[in-house]
Amino acid sequence: MLDIGATFRNLHRKGDPFVLANAYDLGSTKVLTALGAQAIGTTSNGHAFTLGLPDMGHITRDQALAHAQEIVAATHLPVSGDLENGYGDAPEAVAETVRLAAEAGLAGCSIEDTNMADMASYDFDLAVERIKAGVAAARALPGDFVFVARADGIMNGAYDIEEALRRLRAFDIAGADCLYAPMPATLGDLQKIIDATDKPVNVLAVGPYARISRADYAAMGVARISLGSGLARVTHAALINAARHILDEGDFSDILNAAPGKDTEALLLSANQS
Repeated sequence: MLDIGATFRNLHRKGDPFVLANAYDLGSTKVLTALGAQAIGTTSNGHAFTLGLPDMGHITRDQALAHAQEIVAATHLPVSGDLENGYGDAPEAVAETVRLAAEAGLAGCSIEDTNMADMASYDFDLAVERIKAGVAAARALPGDFVFVARADGIMNGAYDIEEALRRLRAFDIAGADCLYAPMPATLGDLQKIIDATDKPVNVLAVGPYARISRADYAAMGVARISLGSGLARVTHAALINAARHILDEGDFSDILNAAPGKDTEALLLSANQS
């Protein structure tokens, strides 16, 4: 019988992308499970919101892993952790985060090359050493574990596509299982990323990349489509817009668009029986 990490790994097929459905709490995990998701991802932004905190660097490793462990317990699906920069600058911190992630029941995780102290990207050599350490820790685990290396400098405005490709190629050589550079400037740049490796490539379906279909991503050779904080932000928008109408205008009509309680409860019960 395959372990959960191997099950997760087998979903990663270039040209046949699955959706990594990022959940932000137990309810969203169970609903996504009941609706047919193949795998669940955590989202640092969505989790932070549930704690009343902003994203990026405000959640501790203990908080993130406790949250991930709760998500794992709420679904039979593989769960991948959005573990930011690994909660430490040193390669050893990344390795320890990978070990703890596996102990929490995660089937994989992603690690960024962003220094949370100033949101700058780590120096190239340190960025690569951090990925090497994470890969070594993942390979030393008793079960399979999908380690995703992220080059976030394009999204953060720290570097261009050429530097992203340089880093991703180095992460590939270091042994990362899946590569990820969120928000390249153009589809052409995304294609360069996909063509630069034989490894699976993750795409973040937000902004202009949310307008592209799964079929089009498949044609490009994408292996995984993550939603990031997208679903969490959809709920945030509904909350903010409805509350503004109610509190500012005394208009309660947005509540008419609410999901019927019986439908949500049926999905929660269905997930519990999986």
